[in-house]
Amino acid sequence: MRSANDRVGWSRVDWKTILIFVVLVFVGWLNIYAAVYNEASMMGFDFSDKYGMQLIWIGISAVVAIVILLIDDIYYHLMAYPAYALMLLVLFLTLFIGKEVNGAKSWFELGPVSIQPAEFMKVATALALARFMSDYSFSFSRTKDLVSVGALLLVPIAIILMQNDMGSALVYCSFFLVFYREGLNSWVYYAIFLVVGLFVGSFLLSNTALLVALLVLFVVSQFLSNRNLRESVWYVAAVLLLSLVIYGLGWAAGWGVSYYGALLASSLVMLVPALIYAYRNKLSTIYLFAIMFVGSLLFLGVVDFVFNDILQLHQQKRILDLLGIESDLRGWGYNVHQSKIAIGSGGLFGKGFLQGTQTKYDFIPEQSTDFIFCTVGEEWGFVGSAVVIVLFATLVIRLMKMGERQQEPFRRVYCYGVAGIFLFHTLINIGMTIGLMPVIGIPLPMFSYGGSSLLSFTILFFIAVRLDSQNSSIGTTYKF
Repeated sequence: MRSANDRVGWSRVDWKTILIFVVLVFVGWLNIYAAVYNEASMMGFDFSDKYGMQLIWIGISAVVAIVILLIDDIYYHLMAYPAYALMLLVLFLTLFIGKEVNGAKSWFELGPVSIQPAEFMKVATALALARFMSDYSFSFSRTKDLVSVGALLLVPIAIILMQNDMGSALVYCSFFLVFYREGLNSWVYYAIFLVVGLFVGSFLLSNTALLVALLVLFVVSQFLSNRNLRESVWYVAAVLLLSLVIYGLGWAAGWGVSYYGALLASSLVMLVPALIYAYRNKLSTIYLFAIMFVGSLLFLGVVDFVFNDILQLHQQKRILDLLGIESDLRGWGYNVHQSKIAIGSGGLFGKGFLQGTQTKYDFIPEQSTDFIFCTVGEEWGFVGSAVVIVLFATLVIRLMKMGERQQEPFRRVYCYGVAGIFLFHTLINIGMTIGLMPVIGIPLPMFSYGGSSLLSFTILFFIAVRLDSQNSSIGTTYKF
């Protein structure tokens, strides 16, 4: 029977990782204080202001963290599915009785406090995925398991999208880190990167240039997979030659065939001998390349529909501004433009604590929430920003190491899930403040003002720490 100390696992708690988390919370609070600082009104400490409210949430989060460390780790496994079902219900109820904030109906208002269920849904989803993927028979090669994992993700994503909260829905992409670790076929990631590349490329390149790029990409990929340069070169040469023939015949006959149409037709025609060659030589990768090539062409045909009919106007404008196609420094591009000015004005060492002019005079909207990193850049400079980024990177790496040293799949999957969430939030939030990512409105962990955000990240993190503290119990598994 385990002693009380063994049950809690205090001797095995990763205090170094906790210290990094606490430092980030403290530095985050300092930046919230700086973001809302006003010399005229801040002669004393005001708990009704954002910095005071955040301090209260820090205290609540500290109590929750201690409670999490005291609970036996087996209960996180037991409560994974019930917690997921409960949070789905709460998330669904938000559609009917929730409060709308910035166009998203994703908040519950409880007196002076607003709670965003989508933040806590991430915790429940991480636990549910860990529970499901830790089953001894689980495998991504089984269609049933793949569909089940997809359903666990898509149901909360669908509800959150119904709340009109695209940013919170995109956070669920962070679980692809743990999927990669657990053996999801790498072709899925190639397909995702390809879709993103095609979407962006459709705004920057002509259809002909995109088709040529696709041909080159797939031929190079085929060569890297099968190490057969001659067939790859012959395929490209045949496609180009046939396209010229089709274009020439169309021009001579007066059909008005464009070169893009000729190139597209020749590419599809030449797929037939390529597939025959793959069948005779048992080259299964060529089938995959062919499927992805045709799928890419189909996707290019619906890009305009996705952009114009699915994305909202502000999302369209932010994408166009990010790609440099449109520039509206007084409208859609104002936030990012002011953010760049603030971060750039910090120079190497920054202007000093509470000395940020862009921050102090409210040039940056949402400067205590989505754009909190502007305060870091302006007042702490390049050096301070680099230190903060290194702290986040160290935290994510240590969470991944936590996962790697686990002897039980449930703990490993959960730790990697948490690492993915922290990584996604950090990359996207910092990226959008410096103009490398579209503005989608997700918080910077432990920095952005908000009780729901801080509490959810605290719960995510300390459950991982709690599970890790029992890792030395060799052979411990959860059987039900």
